[in-house]
Amino acid sequence: MIDPDGYRPNVGIVLMRADGQVFWARRVRRDGWQFPQGGMRSDETPTEAMYRELHEETGLLPEHVELLGATPGWLRYRLPGRAVRRGGEGPVCIGQKQVWFLLRLVGDEAAVRFDATETPEFDHWRWVDFWYPVEHVVTFKRGVYARALRHLAPLAEGVGASVRDMPAAAQEAWLPGSAAAGQERPRRRPRGTRGRRSSG
Repeated sequence: MIDPDGYRPNVGIVLMRADGQVFWARRVRRDGWQFPQGGMRSDETPTEAMYRELHEETGLLPEHVELLGATPGWLRYRLPGRAVRRGGEGPVCIGQKQVWFLLRLVGDEAAVRFDATETPEFDHWRWVDFWYPVEHVVTFKRGVYARALRHLAPLAEGVGASVRDMPAAAQEAWLPGSAAAGQERPRRRPRGTRGRRSSG
């Protein structure tokens, strides 16, 4: 499913534990780490797609998590030219448009498993500081990661998570004109949404 502008609807998941650290996973057979994410089906709402992807990619069920909130509207990023497939039938996908969700783990982390489907997305995971992914995800996703986490940081703080100020490298990824910022200009941050990063 690709929209008229060439963007595929997608959901992203930031799974957080009580201290503000977030779930960071390594893709199978690749030396790349990312948040869980996946495409929406035509008959799904973003929330329905999120819970499906959560189970498929981490093995977790709705009772293992608390939904804290989501980004307002779509956040977009473009794929690098080498990843854009041309010449086939149907519209060309030039990128993803995403709704990002913040979940708090309330169940036992032992419930995390990667064999919920026959084709696992990940083979290893760990907890990292809240802003760490912005500086360590593949370059073309850094802008959308920065925007998503900037939206979600106040929600994390609202449940007592320790989230320090966005580091300089993450701020640079978020700014328009940076190599990682993508096509979407950032919106002005509402008052009182200053984030903090975990000191752990």
